[in-house]
Amino acid sequence: MSIFRRGRRGPGRVSVQEAAVRTGHGGADDGGDAVLLDVREPYEWQAGHAPRAVHLPLSALAAGAGLPAHAQALPLVVICRSGNRSRQAAELLVARGSQAVDVIGGMRDWAEAGLPVVDERGRNGTVA
Repeated sequence: MSIFRRGRRGPGRVSVQEAAVRTGHGGADDGGDAVLLDVREPYEWQAGHAPRAVHLPLSALAAGAGLPAHAQALPLVVICRSGNRSRQAAELLVARGSQAVDVIGGMRDWAEAGLPVVDERGRNGTVA
């Protein structure tokens, strides 16, 4: 069963481990086939985000901002700090025709799982 199937009450949800595999953060040979979309605010992104993630704050998405061209045709794994904003963003994206799931526990659980977090300069980051 695909993790991108929509549930009865909205977009699907995935664990950080599933998100890491789908976005190529799960291991050395794992390229992933989805885009990790971080919907946190700029100060949160600058403090720490997953490498190769795409940044599009929920506020911009809700105001009608579109996805970057390279992310438009790919499945989306949406992440925020704890999982609340990513759920809202995934619902918006699914309503607009994208394949999207949100990450349970967000960047907090991502970091706690030992997955990579970098700051705006590519150094070790923190979850703000």
